Amino acid sequence: MPEKDFISKQISNNIEKGEVTWQSPSNIALVKYWGKKENQIPANPSVSFTLNNCKTTTKLEFQKKSEKSESFDFELYFEGKKKEDFKPKIQQFFERIETYCPFLKEYSFKIYTENSFPHSSGIASSASGMSALALCVMSLEKELEAIQTNNEEYFYKKASFLARLGSGSACRSLEGELIEWGEHKDIPGSSDLFGIKYPFEVNEVFKSFQDTILLVDKGQKQVSSSVGHNLMHGHPFAENRFAQAHSNLDKLKEVFASGNLEKFISIVESEALTLHAMMMSSNPYFILMKPNTLEIINKIWEFREATETPICFTLDAGANVHVLYPEANKAKVLEFIKNELVAYCEKGQYICDVVGKGAEKVVSIQ
Repeated sequence: MPEKDFISKQISNNIEKGEVTWQSPSNIALVKYWGKKENQIPANPSVSFTLNNCKTTTKLEFQKKSEKSESFDFELYFEGKKKEDFKPKIQQFFERIETYCPFLKEYSFKIYTENSFPHSSGIASSASGMSALALCVMSLEKELEAIQTNNEEYFYKKASFLARLGSGSACRSLEGELIEWGEHKDIPGSSDLFGIKYPFEVNEVFKSFQDTILLVDKGQKQVSSSVGHNLMHGHPFAENRFAQAHSNLDKLKEVFASGNLEKFISIVESEALTLHAMMMSSNPYFILMKPNTLEIINKIWEFREATETPICFTLDAGANVHVLYPEANKAKVLEFIKNELVAYCEKGQYICDVVGKGAEKVVSIQ
């Protein structure tokens, strides 16, 4: 679907005021998206588990303006308090999507948003937050009766397209359980413009996979994701990294179909370490892992070898560790986490999550 198809061509209804609420989850990439081109286009394709418990709830209140305006008008409240420092990101988001949603300047908005997980806990709140807001905008567009929006497939594709313009990984948070984003020659329907549900067979073991997030460092990121992505421009190993991502997606087709956990573990851990290797070899360079991150990784390897339990880790661009394992091994792994890994978490904190189905509308427009 080309970009021009996402431009609202006709608005046939007039809505004076109302509100809508969506909940949207975060996601954790298995094949990492790292490096981007202009307009939030990924330098390589990625695939992610949609999470279930780590989510953002966003309510969008809207009121039609009495006069024509040339500016966006909105207030933002995070967990009940007005957050002026969040406004520039929303302003940028509205500027990027205005071409596709030309009705935005006709309304005044109040945005109320909150997370089910602690702020600065290393969970991708931009993914859950921007996808929830994009869905709220799409619900308004649907009520305005833009021609295409009543088609559910189009609704979610455009919502993913808009979410990407707020935060790249947000386009992978709308649906579940596995979402692919980025053009890949052997994945039908794949696109750089939006995420798609993984189109091939997926073994049942992956549909209830567990993700326990160990909060090693709850402080502010050492380097923002946007800065990290930009470090891939001119990186000496960038082209090989992008080729590796394509290759790993090819390998995962058989892994997802067969439920081969040994190969799954090998690919997922390699992807996580490659992401950090790219940051360590960039210019300027960064080490995002903390000593306790490495302690946890080594403990996971020792436990896996000693017990033959199919447990593995993945990492985002930070110090916190996502521990991945099948539901069948949940009791054993949680006991290991409590006995061996919690000691390496800041204030002993961790979050238990599981692969989920995607975003959910909480309150329809009223």
